[in-house]
Amino acid sequence: MTNSTILVVIALLAVIAFAVVRQKSVAVVSGATDTLHSLPRYHGYYASLMVLLPGLAVLALWAVSGKTIVENLILAGLPDAIADSNAERLDLLINRIRLIAENGTGIETSEHLLAAAERFNRLYGMGIVATLLLSMGASAAGYLYAARKVVAEFRARPRFEKILHGLLALSSFLAIAITIGIVASLIFESLRFFQQVPLDEFVFGVKWSPQTALRIDQIAAEGAFGAVPLFAGTFLIAFIAMIVAGPIGLLAAIYLTQYAGPATRNVAKPVLEILAGVPTVVYGFFAALTVAPLFRDAGIVMGLDVASESALAAGVVMGIMIIPFVSSLSDDALMAVPDSIKQGSLALGATPAETIVRVLLPAALPGIASSFLLAVSRAIGETMIVVMAAGMRPNLTANPLEAVTTVTVQIVALLTGDQEFNSTKTLSAFALGLALFVTTLVFNIFALQLVRRYRQAYD
Repeated sequence: MTNSTILVVIALLAVIAFAVVRQKSVAVVSGATDTLHSLPRYHGYYASLMVLLPGLAVLALWAVSGKTIVENLILAGLPDAIADSNAERLDLLINRIRLIAENGTGIETSEHLLAAAERFNRLYGMGIVATLLLSMGASAAGYLYAARKVVAEFRARPRFEKILHGLLALSSFLAIAITIGIVASLIFESLRFFQQVPLDEFVFGVKWSPQTALRIDQIAAEGAFGAVPLFAGTFLIAFIAMIVAGPIGLLAAIYLTQYAGPATRNVAKPVLEILAGVPTVVYGFFAALTVAPLFRDAGIVMGLDVASESALAAGVVMGIMIIPFVSSLSDDALMAVPDSIKQGSLALGATPAETIVRVLLPAALPGIASSFLLAVSRAIGETMIVVMAAGMRPNLTANPLEAVTTVTVQIVALLTGDQEFNSTKTLSAFALGLALFVTTLVFNIFALQLVRRYRQAYD
């Protein structure tokens, strides 16, 4: 039995409560001796919430604190020599016990750990059963309360809407709280990094080599954490991507809105937007297996030295990927311009091309510029295409034919595998994440300000 099973049980009880209480409300109305304030379905909705919310509250409490309670009980049952270890050793023991409990004994030979894993499974199973029973009990209490409220003076619809309003407000608060938590964690870990590495070295340093050694006598005992090569590679690839996606996306939007007939538009627009649904790893395969060799062979023919992994290959494929972003948002911006403006320009003798260049594009400029900036933000955050087509070597260069890397690729590399989260190397990933977050935030804010400043409202 798992938490999902309990969730399904609670949902079924809520559906049953809705049907039963609604039927009871219908029976009260059919008695003709009294009338209800709200329709029977609102009594059913109220009953389903009264069943659903208490059960989910119990389940959420178990999901948050259940494993912690079981782990504390396990630690209390270990021998004193083991239980008195430091915090890091206890965390390691708990992880080993959890792995044994989930995957079996394997090659583990410690009797204490094997017994603890067996006890972990037993206690966790008991906790799941207890959670199921408590959830069903809380749901049953909620049902009895709702069933007693099927009376004439009970205002079921206002109560239901008030609870629904509270749930919507809670969802909004959670979304904001999660965002604040993400930003706060980035800032906190980044401050720990900047306590070990000066800010000016990170911002202005031109060498990135985070491979710190375990011993002083090893090579590269002190890492270099200059982020300039990473951001240079990021913006170089994003610039190439926008050279590809910007004109093609904008011209596609102009064609679909101004020249294509309804039948062509209904076919071409969905087909174009299919590109947005292709997984980025597929684009990465396409870049590594087709585009990069093609550019390398073309470079040999023209006498150019094109690396097997180059910024050009990654940027071109990334541009293909973000064409739908530019096209779709530019399409919406052009469609928002009233047709009367276009017809007035044509009536004054302007050609269709002059109308597009001198009337429609200036009128839709805020939306088009916003689409470009949002596409840049999307390109800056891309990872898989860069890993497979541009490489992972931090290289400070403006030559698109050479291999480069980006901020997101380095973040993945720094946090992949068994890493010590207190090391400067790992903490640098959070500093890169914070810098990338600030960069994309600036782009988005600039796009919003541009739209607000130049937006024109049409009747």
